[in-house]
Amino acid sequence: MTGVSETTEGVTLQQLKNKMAEFSKDRDWDQFHTPRNLLLALVGEVGELSEIFQWKGEVPRGLPGWKEEEKQHVGEELSDVLLYLVRLSDICGVNLDQAVLRKLELNAIKYPPPLKPQQDQGTTRQ
Repeated sequence: MTGVSETTEGVTLQQLKNKMAEFSKDRDWDQFHTPRNLLLALVGEVGELSEIFQWKGEVPRGLPGWKEEEKQHVGEELSDVLLYLVRLSDICGVNLDQAVLRKLELNAIKYPPPLKPQQDQGTTRQ
């Protein structure tokens, strides 16, 4: 797995999938990467992410007031969650690109945006 830190551009799910497959193969970990094992590892990583927030109370967007090391730690744990999720989808044979777009469409149907109130020709209701 080289070139990970060399780019400042975004990464695709396919690139992550390929990098994770290569990473696993190079270490002979494929034998351990069963759906169950990957799911449990994913849950463990979500737990580690949760620990960072556990005693912080409500946290505003952007994590204002957090030390840079804390924000970096959040990024590392989020990355672990994403990597296990991508690997799990690969091992399960799920095309995550398609699945997430389909799910967004289903959510849009299930949760339509609220209707905008109509204004009465020049008058407003209070």
